[in-house]
Amino acid sequence: MKKQGYDPSTLETRWYQNWERNNYFAAKGQGKPYCIAMPPPNVTGTLHMGHGFQISIMDALIRYHRMRGYNTLWQLGTDHAGIATQMIVENLLCQEGKTRSELGREAFIERIWQWKEQSGNTIAMQQRRLGVSGDWTRERFTLDAPLVDAVQHAFIQLYNEDLIYRGKRLINWDPVLKTALSDLEVVSEECKGHLWYIEYPLIGSNDKITVATTRPETMLGDVAVAVNPKDERYRQLIGKKLLLPLVQREIPIIGDETVDQNFGSGCVKITPAHDFNDHLLGKKHQLPSINIFTKDAKINDNAPLCYQGLDRFIARQRIIADLMALGLLAKTTEHLLKIPRGERSGTIVEPYLTDQWFVRAKPLAIPAMEALHSGSIKFIPEHWGKTYLQWLENIEDWCISRQLWWGHRIPAWYDEQGKVYVGKDEMEVRTKFNLGEHPLNQDEDVLDTWFSAALWPFSTLGWPQNSKELATFYPTNTLVTGFDIIFFWVARMVMFGLKFTGQVPFKDIYITGLIRDAHGQKMSKSKGNILDPIDLADGIDLEQLVAKRTANLMQANLAQKIAAQTKKDFPRGISGFGIDALRFTFCSLATTSRDINFDMAKLEGNRNFCTKLWNCARFVLMQTENFTLDNSSETYSIADHWITEKLNETLSTVATELRNYRFDLATQAIYEFTWHQLCDWYLELVKPILSDSQFDATLQRGARKTLLTILEKTLRMIHPFMPFISEELWHQIAPKLGIREVTIMLAEYPQCQTTVTNLQTTMRNMEWLKAIIVAIRNLRGEINIAPQKHLMLLLRRGDIEDRENIAAYGYYIKWLAKIATLQWLEENEKMPSSAATTVGKLELHLVIDEADLQAELPRLTKALAKATSEYTLLTAKLQNQHYIAKAPAELVARDRKTLVTHEEQMQQLQLRLDKIRAMVNHG
Repeated sequence: MKKQGYDPSTLETRWYQNWERNNYFAAKGQGKPYCIAMPPPNVTGTLHMGHGFQISIMDALIRYHRMRGYNTLWQLGTDHAGIATQMIVENLLCQEGKTRSELGREAFIERIWQWKEQSGNTIAMQQRRLGVSGDWTRERFTLDAPLVDAVQHAFIQLYNEDLIYRGKRLINWDPVLKTALSDLEVVSEECKGHLWYIEYPLIGSNDKITVATTRPETMLGDVAVAVNPKDERYRQLIGKKLLLPLVQREIPIIGDETVDQNFGSGCVKITPAHDFNDHLLGKKHQLPSINIFTKDAKINDNAPLCYQGLDRFIARQRIIADLMALGLLAKTTEHLLKIPRGERSGTIVEPYLTDQWFVRAKPLAIPAMEALHSGSIKFIPEHWGKTYLQWLENIEDWCISRQLWWGHRIPAWYDEQGKVYVGKDEMEVRTKFNLGEHPLNQDEDVLDTWFSAALWPFSTLGWPQNSKELATFYPTNTLVTGFDIIFFWVARMVMFGLKFTGQVPFKDIYITGLIRDAHGQKMSKSKGNILDPIDLADGIDLEQLVAKRTANLMQANLAQKIAAQTKKDFPRGISGFGIDALRFTFCSLATTSRDINFDMAKLEGNRNFCTKLWNCARFVLMQTENFTLDNSSETYSIADHWITEKLNETLSTVATELRNYRFDLATQAIYEFTWHQLCDWYLELVKPILSDSQFDATLQRGARKTLLTILEKTLRMIHPFMPFISEELWHQIAPKLGIREVTIMLAEYPQCQTTVTNLQTTMRNMEWLKAIIVAIRNLRGEINIAPQKHLMLLLRRGDIEDRENIAAYGYYIKWLAKIATLQWLEENEKMPSSAATTVGKLELHLVIDEADLQAELPRLTKALAKATSEYTLLTAKLQNQHYIAKAPAELVARDRKTLVTHEEQMQQLQLRLDKIRAMVNHG
């Protein structure tokens, strides 16, 4: 047969197109339902390592259950990504010299839809490239008409039950985008700032108290100063009044035990309209809230005239200068603080008091907590359940309105008096509330994208209609997601699922770790360490990789550093490893750890694994080229029985570990079986039977049938993790066994079926045989005997079982251990010069030529001298205290590790040298 090397690029696209064209991904309508709703990536997004990691896990589950006969649906789709999408299109308009205000709302939204159709489906094509076997015919978008209806239905129901309300509360505000933000859209970064110590005059006294603040501009909205009533410095001042500098407003001194006596001066200014902690204190002490900012973070008319209209940071400098002029700035110190920034705009976010729409979360949280307590849902790993509960127990009302144009517009209308009416559309509102021709204006805001995302598991299946899909696939089975959105998405899906359907949205919540780079660093654009999964599969040269990592940096000065690190980590770029190797690597990294370092060496090893599997198939096809299934009889060797049982053991392990969501252990079992047991052992054990005419034809037929059967089942076992290579090879192997399925992905997943008689004896004898062969190979290695040189093996002692096994399986020993002759030696017979070892009670004596021993002595002596020299030099280096003090700790640690390696190498070389000298002297 024609030899063909493994080249993933030639088969991945071809097979995926075949699968999708034939609609193999659709639910088949028979069997027990199994459903996963893919977390919808942003329509603006491109595939990153987190996506690749989670997709590989989900697809393994989907393919596994599909092959097990389940009625399997992987529900796909994308999220409209309100802020991200609107920003992209606004930037495009800016390049054309236009603004969204000039276009108007309807034209702007139409422009976004145009962009979405042209450029917004990149990630869907990348998902296909990864082998996603989801039902693309059912792909959903969060702004599809049926999903819009679902969102409106949910909003109206919650409003009618007083679970949605409009009110003035403190929220995260982006003054650039001029919208409220969720906590997930705010990124806190640690940076150097200052503490300004400001003196507030005490009314009716010449005394002052000093207040420390990181944001002096917000003092214009101060309504009190708080001290800890246990603080002896200030407790006598509680109840007295201060004159707020610059504003000349009287404010009280209040006592509260939450005040940290050790922070700053121990006195805290209270600005309820511009600080979340202050807001809570303000409510507790019934203090007023004074907002001093406009929507674009300029000082409004609640502040003195001289500051009105100033940007917040210009106002800060003016206030500091004015305080200094008045002698009220006591001092300024450096201070490390966390600054909240909008994830999209990068601007500093302001706590801002404004009218927004909110969901009353506590009534929804109670059933969601009970779902975990009752076992209706479970987290894997289990400890994430505590995180989920902790958030729900302390949940605050959810701000669901966003000041954007792109998204689900809030279904609320206002009359001229500002009264609100909620309904599906204006006509329904007018009819329901008998409003006639009264002027109405729809709310300008849209809903937080997490609101529609919270409906995702059931809105995609047809809710609120009683669809066939909803009845069949809801609740879904498994959610695969990251720990960073347990609060923002997982909990909300559970809350909404229980509220609107009476059932949890999924049963198992598998929380993945975070994929980091090889150094344990989080992957980010600013660090320049991002890896593109498609680049890992297809390859990318160094020049392109550097260009990709340094493009569009917010801090251009980082480009040189990023380029240097990239050249160090990938001096020859990245060679293509193929999708199968990448997916298998992702699954093998799916441990229970929170942080997972991506290992390029592991990826390379799994590319080699694909090659090993490919070459295994080539060997099997070559050995079975003229083999056909007929009525001829077969007999089976111990090797055939052994590999059959080893496959059964592996299948049992894989099934158990997949039930436990231990993809790392499942792939480890597959790797161990395929590489070491099938390829390293069974293929070698079967060679003498197939190549030697002394063996019975029925035994040879048994070997050929076992080769085909084991490989065909192995390919089905591997398919969920490595779909492309398994499909390609299966179509070459399966027909030889009379299998006529159109695709491996619809074939049955192999089950554990033990059929070996005398199983324990067979497995014990096989382990004995392997131990003999390994022992002989180790002896040969110690003396550096050429691999192809055949030697004599003498046997002594042992028991009856050893003699029976030697008689039965001696041909295996001769073939795999390169033994020319094998014979028993009695106790009183003289033993020639030999290398010896034991396996149990059996002595193995490998007869070695004197010339081979004499040739090995100088080589080992030279190697020992070199290792000793390196050990001596490194020992002296590590005894140098100046080096220890000055060298980086990681370099010193590496040297100490190398020293241990040299010591172990010296010991091994000395043992081998002593053994050969003893053999020479014995001879």
